[in-house]
Amino acid sequence: MDKPLLKVNNIDVFHETFQALWDVSLVVNADEIVCLGGANASGKSSLLQAVSGFLRPARGNIEFDGQEISRLTPPQIVSLGLSQVPEGRQVFPDMTVLENLIMGSYNRRARTKRKEMLKVVYELFPILEEREKQVAKTLSGGEQQMLAIGRGLMASPKLLLLDEMSLGLAPIVVNEIYKVLSEIHSRGISILFVEENLKRSFQHAKRAYILKTGRVVLKGNIAELQEEEELKRAYFGIAQS
Repeated sequence: MDKPLLKVNNIDVFHETFQALWDVSLVVNADEIVCLGGANASGKSSLLQAVSGFLRPARGNIEFDGQEISRLTPPQIVSLGLSQVPEGRQVFPDMTVLENLIMGSYNRRARTKRKEMLKVVYELFPILEEREKQVAKTLSGGEQQMLAIGRGLMASPKLLLLDEMSLGLAPIVVNEIYKVLSEIHSRGISILFVEENLKRSFQHAKRAYILKTGRVVLKGNIAELQEEEELKRAYFGIAQS
């Protein structure tokens, strides 16, 4: 039986006066990879920000590992085992690779596992170990994305949120990132990732939720969703017969 790790329950979310999410619900079970898809401005990033504590739901609630987190701060949420890799990487440009990674492990839970998680990150991304003394802004875009994911892992998460991890990257780098995604999952870490390229993301996720103008319009197992005519037309360029 699946055990829910993250439960988003009927949330409405606003950016000041603009409503970004309408009655959104979502579940990520333990040991699961779930994709969150949708076009630009569909509400995907707003949903991740609400889960991470950067936006507070005006209605509904969010539970993580059996605990209500809707009113917790982002640091409190990270300390429970939920870590987000933001869109656009957002590494600390003037810090070294190692300093960036250490910044991801400052909560009490992660500090005790710092050496262990650093070893894991270097196993997943050997290039980061080679360049641990290099300043982050001198890395390529792909290497900065690896660093951002590594920093997220340094928090020793039970659930990793990834926002547009392949954005602006060369296909060969995207292939490498997705390969690491599977390796992260094999280590017992659940994953919720945002991706516009559904064809690619469907190769890796177990289930998906599709957002449109702030609402969940489709959800289900990947095999089921690939048969949805609306999804075929909107994302796969296949006309309805």
